[in-house]
Amino acid sequence: MKTWLRIFFVGGVISFRALFSWIRPSIYIPTMLLGPTTQVLFFAYLGRTAHLKSDSWFVVGNAVQSASVAALFGMGFAIDGERWTQTLSAVLATPANRAALFLGRALPVLVNAAVTAATGFLGGALLLGFRMPWSQVPALALVLLLASFACTGLGMLTGAVGLRMRDVPIIANLTMAVLLIFCGVNIPLDKLPGWMHRTADWLPMTHSIAAARRIAEGASLRSVSSELLRELALGLTYLLVGFGLMRFFEQEGRRLGTLDRA
Repeated sequence: MKTWLRIFFVGGVISFRALFSWIRPSIYIPTMLLGPTTQVLFFAYLGRTAHLKSDSWFVVGNAVQSASVAALFGMGFAIDGERWTQTLSAVLATPANRAALFLGRALPVLVNAAVTAATGFLGGALLLGFRMPWSQVPALALVLLLASFACTGLGMLTGAVGLRMRDVPIIANLTMAVLLIFCGVNIPLDKLPGWMHRTADWLPMTHSIAAARRIAEGASLRSVSSELLRELALGLTYLLVGFGLMRFFEQEGRRLGTLDRA
């Protein structure tokens, strides 16, 4: 058990640093920290022009959705990046427990995604006057962690599929576009066609965004517990499916000799 935990925590952090430490602050800050604020501003001002919803409505939706940037790209690169650096075969040759090895990589990505989403709220507060009761901050932080967890699970699936495709960023960008359009980020779900609304129920972000909006208005955690449980269930489902698919591709890669081939 001690070995499993060491691989999970220490191995995950070391892997995250090894794959992403080359990113300079001049790149990380505009992408991960300023990006969510610009997204919030763009859609808030667009919403003002369309007279659709208040600034707060757009701040919450876009800030929570911005966690998908760090989660999808981070988790995808944490897996597919090994192939591009020619280290995937060496990693998979180790006898380390695969759950500890790859699920441990999800933890730093999850934290990074939550921090990214939090900057969206900070930008909305500083530039758009977004306000919510301070007593609601812990509840909102829990929602951000759940949203980041669900998107990290989807990122695990994205990274697994990337083992069989040439370019993970393409998959991640398409997935982010789907989340942005389907999950009620900027368009109320009841304004979408029925099939899109039904699809949104099975996507990460839909339930966490709905819960975050209610919490920002003063609702209690208990009143949004059903939304949070659905988000947790979706995150676990995507994580397990992604991990299972990755194990399958690993076994197929060993059999066909395609681990390091795009």
